[in-house]
Amino acid sequence: MSTLTGVGVSPGVGVGPAHVLAYEATVPAPGSRHGGEAGDAAAELALAGRALERVAADLEERGARAGGEAREILEAQAMMARDPGLADGVATLVEAGTAAARAVYEAFGHYRDLLAAAGGYLGERVADLDDVRDRAIAVIEGRPAPGPPEDTGQPYVLVARDLAPADTALLSPDVVAAFVTEQGGPTSHTAILARAMGVPAVVACPGATSIAPGTPVLVDGASGLVRPAPSDDEVLGARNAAAAREAVLASATGPGTTADGHAVPLLANIGGPRDVAAALEYGAEGIGLYRTEFLFLDRAEAPSAAEQEAAYLEVLDAFPGGRVIVRTLDAGADKPLAFLPPGAHEPNPALGERGVRLFRTHPEIMDTQLAALAAAAARSAGRLQVMAPMVATAEEAAWFADACDAAGLPSAGVMVEIPSAALRASDLAVRAGFLSIGTNDLAQYALAADRQLGALTGLQDAWQPALLDLVALAAAGAAERGRQCGACGEAAADPALACVLVGLGVTSLSMSAPALPAVRAALSRHTRQQCHLAAAAARAAVSPADARAEARAHLPGLAGLAL
Repeated sequence: MSTLTGVGVSPGVGVGPAHVLAYEATVPAPGSRHGGEAGDAAAELALAGRALERVAADLEERGARAGGEAREILEAQAMMARDPGLADGVATLVEAGTAAARAVYEAFGHYRDLLAAAGGYLGERVADLDDVRDRAIAVIEGRPAPGPPEDTGQPYVLVARDLAPADTALLSPDVVAAFVTEQGGPTSHTAILARAMGVPAVVACPGATSIAPGTPVLVDGASGLVRPAPSDDEVLGARNAAAAREAVLASATGPGTTADGHAVPLLANIGGPRDVAAALEYGAEGIGLYRTEFLFLDRAEAPSAAEQEAAYLEVLDAFPGGRVIVRTLDAGADKPLAFLPPGAHEPNPALGERGVRLFRTHPEIMDTQLAALAAAAARSAGRLQVMAPMVATAEEAAWFADACDAAGLPSAGVMVEIPSAALRASDLAVRAGFLSIGTNDLAQYALAADRQLGALTGLQDAWQPALLDLVALAAAGAAERGRQCGACGEAAADPALACVLVGLGVTSLSMSAPALPAVRAALSRHTRQQCHLAAAAARAAVSPADARAEARAHLPGLAGLAL
């Protein structure tokens, strides 16, 4: 076969035999009916319900094992399986006589059509929806779920029409040399997870599944080239080019700074102690977001203070003298805790009782967590900072800061995830010691785009000019009070957007660890003035695509990095 071309979404070169994932989901026959009796309908409905719940539980279990971004992605898929609207659709079809498998297929079809028609980022979510549907139907029909082998004795190139997060979350670079898919894009979950794993990946590569299984394949995740049966010279050339790029990235070592010496600390996002090794490997200067939910979810009773203290201390000790920013428990609403009594039904959990609001309802949970954090800080040379999620008002910021003071914690900050917090950042910063912008939730609330509603996910683009305006307001409000204002999340992992964030006034950047070298190199090739110009150009644009293009025009160093 000749060389195939796709979109490189995770840099590096991978070589190995092709493992073509050719699973074809069974489509239940149209018109499939059950017996028609009330008892038959009840049995079919129960069968569908058990299948969807089994899929949801399996996805959550895989996410818990994988951790990090994979956990968040798989938990979102589990929510698809438990969606009340979907359950209502299945029930309506079953009560009308449709068999369980076909009812699930048709109920998912409505949501699938919406995503597919939207295209772009939304279209890339179709694979996630299809995966949940196909797994549920497989359970109903008593068939094994799709998935790649976990180990074949040597790293292989996983080739597929598309890949669902559950297929890839538990794999590792020791098992998979590269990913290649015919569908997907830079924001597909294949791309996100590949970057987090540090595995080369090419998506949107037509003809990939026609590669014969077992054929040696060369994958260049930077250029997007996929070469079946490569010669030794081709492999050597690709590896030399990748090594040259890596050398450029590796040359930008040490603390994050712009070309003219403006310091921008580069921190890592982690989901628990097991993510610390990668943060250290990629040169993180500290931790900018330590998600603590792993300690609380999927358990019948709250974690003890001692258990929490040990988990916090392990991370603090990994960064002696460095900053470790811990986000207090962000649960409630769509992430209920089994050991707390259920609250009132919330028709829109995204606007419900979560984050700092949950702490106010259950102060005993907060008191234990803050006490454990204070105990860990007292035993470590790491510099602990604690921040609360979902803060909307200055009063909430002051309430949380007072609670941290009472617990003996020296630095209490808040996350800026709600437009009101960005608009009145100066007021929040009167008592909050620092601010940290969570761009994903800030986009959700600013653009009225529920993160779990596929038909609106395209509005989550971090290049939205309105979102950039809010970031600028938050940074300016913090600066007015002499406070630091960081940004955490995958927006900071985009080298071009990282430069723009600095131009907007953001003082530190936190991201998944593998993204750190490229961001460090991008900053080192641009002055602070260039970052300001890029930020101004992006804010002057009227669409995310225009904002990205206008910003890159002021960031010439990105071309030299092949970014």
